[in-house]
Amino acid sequence: MRIIVMAHEAGSSNSLEMQQALLDALLESEAVSVQSDNADVVKVEVAEIPDSAIAYPWNPADRESESFFNTLEQKFSIDSLSDDEISDRADAFFAHLDSLFAAPTLESSLAQKFATVPQSILNAIARQAQKLADSSANLADQLVLCVQEALPQWADEDLQVLARPLAYSMRGEQPAVKATDWAKLSETEQAKLTLAIARYALSEVQD
Repeated sequence: MRIIVMAHEAGSSNSLEMQQALLDALLESEAVSVQSDNADVVKVEVAEIPDSAIAYPWNPADRESESFFNTLEQKFSIDSLSDDEISDRADAFFAHLDSLFAAPTLESSLAQKFATVPQSILNAIARQAQKLADSSANLADQLVLCVQEALPQWADEDLQVLARPLAYSMRGEQPAVKATDWAKLSETEQAKLTLAIARYALSEVQD
């Protein structure tokens, strides 16, 4: 294989030696040679080595290359698979691609941000927050509605008391939620954390 390189200073012996050293270092091959016909053009010769670790044909158009590619195709043949197997594997492959490029759901966002909180509580908050996306109720009422399913043991009046500081904080200001072990929190602390998560969830769906 021959590569023609236009060089700015190829006429100098130092430049030629540097290019030879660079090519040898990149290709790690004794089959690389550099020749300079004039001050502007450098010819790089790369010989094929059939016994090398990676015997890849430099020119895929050569007739000898056909056997190389045929061998590769045989290694990855699907002829031995049934139509059902091919269909199942294709469905699984494209489903995985869809999951990689799909926008994260509110449930997954909450699970990532509040990993110690039970998933059932996060899912309940997410469901209610999505229902309240277009609500015109005041924020305190929205917070209470958002956590009622997650905190059924709490009276609405008590939740209102806990929700007011979150509702009347500066607009756009997110409450500071420290990473903590849910199981070690008191019932009141769990309620406060649940309301703070609800505030975050509402801001996500209403922005």
